[in-house]
Amino acid sequence: MTDSTTELTVTNKLRLLLDITKKISQSLHVEEVLMLVMDTLGSLLPYDAAGIYVLERDQLHQGLVAETNIADRVFRAEAVRGYDIEELMELRLKIGEGIIGYVAQTGEAVISPDVREDPRYVNARKETRSEMVAPIISNDEVIGVFDLESDRVNAYTEDDRQVLMLLTSQVAIIIEKAMLHEQLVEKKRLAAQLEVARQVQLSLLPNRDPKLENYDISAYNFSTEEVSGDYYDFVSIYEDHLGLVIADVSGKGVPAALLMAFLRASLRAAIHIGYAPNISMSKVNYLLWESIENHQFVTAFYGVLDATNRTLAYANAGHNPPLLLDESGEARFIERGGLPLGMFKDARFYEYYLQIESGQILVLYTDGVTEAEGPAGEEYGRDRLANVVREGRHLTARELINFIYTDLLEWTGGAGSSDDVTFVIIKALSKL
Repeated sequence: MTDSTTELTVTNKLRLLLDITKKISQSLHVEEVLMLVMDTLGSLLPYDAAGIYVLERDQLHQGLVAETNIADRVFRAEAVRGYDIEELMELRLKIGEGIIGYVAQTGEAVISPDVREDPRYVNARKETRSEMVAPIISNDEVIGVFDLESDRVNAYTEDDRQVLMLLTSQVAIIIEKAMLHEQLVEKKRLAAQLEVARQVQLSLLPNRDPKLENYDISAYNFSTEEVSGDYYDFVSIYEDHLGLVIADVSGKGVPAALLMAFLRASLRAAIHIGYAPNISMSKVNYLLWESIENHQFVTAFYGVLDATNRTLAYANAGHNPPLLLDESGEARFIERGGLPLGMFKDARFYEYYLQIESGQILVLYTDGVTEAEGPAGEEYGRDRLANVVREGRHLTARELINFIYTDLLEWTGGAGSSDDVTFVIIKALSKL
């Protein structure tokens, strides 16, 4: 029969455990939860020193515990009592180091009656004689470790181990809840920031199609994310001269969008100064080369359309060859251009001229169009683009953009391109 005094002690401990659980469950902050546990732990399981060690935040936050190599997992002291606090808070424990590392590796609670006789013990406190360590387990993975140390030999019993395991199981649930809450808050914060970035980026794009005598011109960006690395612009130079820009920044998301904004400001400055297209490209190339990382670059096409003489003076910095469709339906891609912007300090760019006669259509596009993949993995490609433009050449420029994009959606089975898609279409109208 169990001794009534012992039974009462265990009952009291369970009541205290319930009180602790109620108290810590009210918090949604991991640090606060662990401090609350440490502040109330002494009434449940007496100790002379204690510590709670949790996986490094980047491993815990990303939810990659199962994907992280066990040998690479590192535990950091989050809450400690009875140690040299400043020194211990900087301590990083790896899997397998000391009794704590052993428990983190095996997921089994351990009682060491006399640490002086335990080869696994790492002496972090000279007064310690016995130690009890239990894992904090979430989704079958050890995410933390509870460590209790006493100045007495044989300070901890099997009942104490069971109580500590109950406590760690509750702490694991609360940590998981707190982490999910933090992730939700962070997700909302990032979503709000992305929405601001999207609105800012949209404000940088032209808010209407340009008006140029004898031309029907339109452009549109179909973004795959909240913000895009594609860019187009129209800049009025003279009444009959219009600057046309289309560009594709390497990468995606906010970094690409920031680079796009930098490109826009730099190129617009060069255009307003009055530089020819090739000189504008050279100036922007140098600015980008000075400012961006080695792995980043920009492909860009900049041209000046002269409505009076029906000519386009342009420079192409590694961008997709424009598609020119004649009135008869014959299509060709203009394969003239140089290197992408930002790759080499002294890259040279050349100015070319293209006559755009009545009935012709010039299509500028980004590689999200031609590289869009169908269900079988085949790319949309230039030939299909030319055929669709030929089929829809009777449409207005804006209608033609929608016509091409609808065909692209059909090609991809409704999935669309994995990259941003942007069009600038110029239709030369017949003179009245």
